[in-house]
Amino acid sequence: MSVETIERKETTTIRKPAPRYRVLLHNDEFNTMEHVVESLIKVVPSLTMPQAVDIMMQAHSAGVALVITCALEHAEFYCEGLQSQGLTSSIEPDE
Repeated sequence: MSVETIERKETTTIRKPAPRYRVLLHNDEFNTMEHVVESLIKVVPSLTMPQAVDIMMQAHSAGVALVITCALEHAEFYCEGLQSQGLTSSIEPDE
């Protein structure tokens, strides 16, 4: 009877954080400020009223505002939700 020796190498798993994406709100000339704020709160429930107002004002004055930074799947969900409310939104990688 022979005995076989098997050597095992330890493997190390390195977890890299998922890439994050920025959801952007773009200014438009047809939605009311109230509609934009209501839509932001409806689509991104983690936003407070003051945060939604700040985002709306930033988009209004600068042309674009950061809504939230999150994983791609969530970013796509939020972007599509804002678009379904008639808002102009896009996503981009967070550098």
